[in-house]
Order: sequence, then structure tokens, then C-alpha cells
Amino acid sequence: MDGHLGNNISVFILIGFPTRPVLQSVLFTVFLIIYILTLIENVVIIITVKINITLHKPMYYFLGSLSFLEIWYVTVTIPNLLNNFITQDRKIYFFACMAQLYIFISLACTECFLLAVMAFDRYVAICIPLRYTVIMSDTLCLYLTIVSWLLGFAIAMVKIVFIFRMSFCGPNIINHFFCDVSPILNLACSDVSLAQFVDFILGMIVTLVPLSLILISYFFIVWSILKISSSSGQTKTYSTCASHLTIVVIFFSTTFFIYGRPNKIGPYDENKYLSLLYSIVTPFLNPIIYCFRNAEVKKALRKTFRFGGKTDTDS
Repeated sequence: MDGHLGNNISVFILIGFPTRPVLQSVLFTVFLIIYILTLIENVVIIITVKINITLHKPMYYFLGSLSFLEIWYVTVTIPNLLNNFITQDRKIYFFACMAQLYIFISLACTECFLLAVMAFDRYVAICIPLRYTVIMSDTLCLYLTIVSWLLGFAIAMVKIVFIFRMSFCGPNIINHFFCDVSPILNLACSDVSLAQFVDFILGMIVTLVPLSLILISYFFIVWSILKISSSSGQTKTYSTCASHLTIVVIFFSTTFFIYGRPNKIGPYDENKYLSLLYSIVTPFLNPIIYCFRNAEVKKALRKTFRFGGKTDTDS
């Protein structure tokens, strides 16, 4: 019998990172520090964008949306991982596992679309500067953000419906640190070929479509930059795109490697460690990349968190 009603399994066991107790404590400390710093970094970005008038631009509106997303992105996985380190209780109930899977996939898909929207914003700013304020209105920015979130959660819902219909009758050991598509499908005792195919096709759509839009945007951006006569002008224009492009390369390279392969069945030790890159490391690095590679953000951060001094006169 297909469907979750036919399951003999109500609880999964997340293996996580099994090691000696001493190393478990070290890993707990490392992940806790990364989690806290990721939350602080992204909250700081949101606050900085919110209270600095100089950052009230579409580019930073989308950056704030991305930071908001990544707060939840790491919260879906890391707290449960930390609890496993402390209690050694690696159980996760079936419905909790499905909920974690759905939210994580939704946020990952949404990030793909948000990164494409940010590339479109840079295209308009650099290639059509005279019409930038008209095209990138507050209404359009809000619309693009909402559509990104709706598309992400809708695509994830299709994926989760096919997975939810699978039967799981044992074993119940997930060789991962959170509930992800491939390790869960690997445990199904019913035919997973349709679910695998749907997952692969949707994975291709959610990565290749935004990535194609990003590449097209940057093709025209580079073409416009090459037309700028002064090298200083080229450098300044490029610097506004460098941080976004860096994040795109890191995020899409790892997600495409994990989700862009049709054959899902096999050992997942490799995938488990690669998943750390896009699920934990990338959200931690993104605010740092934007702070170090973007002069406007660095200046706004100094003004926002400087105690005393005449910040209004900074140039």
C-alpha cells in the first residue's frame, strides 16, 4: 500500500556526525558558534538596511530579504543538530521530518529565485540606469519578492507530495544531519522512480531557470561595463556586482552538484558533508561577503554601530 498511512515507520533516526564524545563536544561548539554568528550577521544586515536611508534602494531591499530568509534557513537544521549532539537522541518523528524537509526545500528554492531577482536589479541599474528608479519601483520590488517566496514554497509542495506518498517500512536510518530528499527516498520501500524523476525535473527548473536568468543578466552587465571608458568607472561598477556574483557561484555550484543528478540511490556520506556548504556555511559567509565586498554596506555598518561621533558627516 502506497502513502504514509501504510508506513510501518513513525520515527526516523538521523545519524548526523557520529564521533567520539570529545569530538562531539567540539562539533557542538563549532556549530553553535556558527549558528549564533549567522543569526547576528543577518540581523545586523536587516537592521542596517532598515535604518540607513542611503541603503533604501532595491539592491539592499533584496539583500535584507535574503538575510531574513537565511535566518530561517539555518534555524530549520542547526538547532535540531545541536540537540542531537547534546542528548544523543537522534530520533525525528515522520511528520516532523516531512515538515523540516518541506521548509528547507522551500527556502532553498526561494533563495534561487531571490538571487535571480537580485541579478535583474543589477542589470537594470547598470544597463538601463536612466530608467532604474521607474522600473525598480517599490511595488515591483515587493511583487518580485512575494513571487520568489510563492514559487519556492509551491515547487517544494509538489516535491513533498510525491515523497509523502511513499511507503517506508524499514530501515529507518537516515545517513544525514537533517531530512533531505535523497536520503529519505533511499529508505522508501515503494517504487521511487516517479518521485525521483519529479524531484530531478523540479530541481533542474529551480536551479537552471534562475541561473540562466542570472547569466543572461551578467552577460549584458559585462557588456555594459566594457563600454565604460575609465578603468575606475569599470572597477566601481564591477564592485556593486562582485558580492552577489560570489554568492551565486558558491550557492549554485553546491546545490547543483547535490540536486542536479538523476540517480539518487547510493551512499550519502559525500552528500552529507557537501550539504554543509550550502545549508550552513553559505548563510554564514553571505553577510561577510557583502560587508567586505560592498563599500556602501561597510560605510552604513560603521555609521549604524558607531557610538558617538558625527556620523552624518561621513563621506
